[in-house]
Amino acid sequence: MYNRFMRSPFAALLILLAALPAPAGEALREQSKVLAASLDDRCLAAQVIMTGIDGRGSLGSAMADILKDVPAGALMLFKYNLNTSKEEVRVLLSDCSEFIGELAGIPPFIAVDHEGGSVHRFGAGVEKLPPALHWEEEARSLGREAALAELGKTAGRSAREIRDLGVNLNLAPVAEILNDDNRAFLDDRSFGADAEFTAAASAVFVKAMEEAGVGCVAKHFPGNSAADPHSARSVIADSRDTVDAMAAPFAVLAGGSLAGIMVSHVLIPARDPSSIASLSPAVMGDWLRGEMGFEGFILADDFSMAGASVRELSPEAAAVASLAAGADMVMAWPGNLRSLHREILSAMKQGRLPRERLREAAARIIAAKLALGIVKSE
Repeated sequence: MYNRFMRSPFAALLILLAALPAPAGEALREQSKVLAASLDDRCLAAQVIMTGIDGRGSLGSAMADILKDVPAGALMLFKYNLNTSKEEVRVLLSDCSEFIGELAGIPPFIAVDHEGGSVHRFGAGVEKLPPALHWEEEARSLGREAALAELGKTAGRSAREIRDLGVNLNLAPVAEILNDDNRAFLDDRSFGADAEFTAAASAVFVKAMEEAGVGCVAKHFPGNSAADPHSARSVIADSRDTVDAMAAPFAVLAGGSLAGIMVSHVLIPARDPSSIASLSPAVMGDWLRGEMGFEGFILADDFSMAGASVRELSPEAAAVASLAAGADMVMAWPGNLRSLHREILSAMKQGRLPRERLREAAARIIAAKLALGIVKSE
């Protein structure tokens, strides 16, 4: 179980590695609650959405019109947005941040998957990080301390580069422990099979990013099986003790300065036999919030994935159900942004998604933005 892991001698080192200030101190948490309460329903419902944008180099008029209706709390960038010069990227991200900031009063997260290896969204001229598994190999050849030190330098250098471009949220690291079941899906995106090294490497990565002003969202809590959730339902049928041990790196990160955790669409019968993790109060509330004490924001993975399919729910309805179950932010593609926003507003008016639940979610998001300097504290 992760409780035994947390009491191990090496765990003390891990906690030190993760020991930045919490995502937001009490004063910032109180300020975030005030800001969340000041949002009208339109902006409140938008604050809990992460969306992609069309095009590159500039914010097109069609996308601008969508964002005028739904000033999303976070924008997620892909290769088609970023495969251009650094100056064009810098202008695009600055324009997007200013545009939404003026509409909502709160600038958005500008997010990207910057894991390393094959998960690299930028064009030429932006450093490509090694895949996460590279650092396990470095630990074998250089020793753990030397490998972790080099990881910190590399991640810090990369964080400063992407922060200069306007990125302030990294949907990384993958904090899952590599095993025979998930290897086909994760490949080299994990730091390896050793739980302690995976936790240590994840903590070093997060700390280096945050010191440069880039928040991190560790993923995919609590793990995945061999099935790729983009195309099939993922199930982890192990015992509760085994599942807890699998989630040990997340337990370490949850007690530190981590801005967010992405919850997967995996079904874990040992924790909740009826709902996937992204729809489960038992997983997000009882386990992640209660047992692990996580205070950052919870991001649900994309509900358009086949693995998230729920027979009686559309992707928009599933996203609303996820918010009601404890997620603080959900994803939408640009073409679905208005429909998801309408679904959230409708659920709030009908009482299926209490306004206080949305305010709580928005406050956690805003608290992370305050801690990272995206929103200026008073």
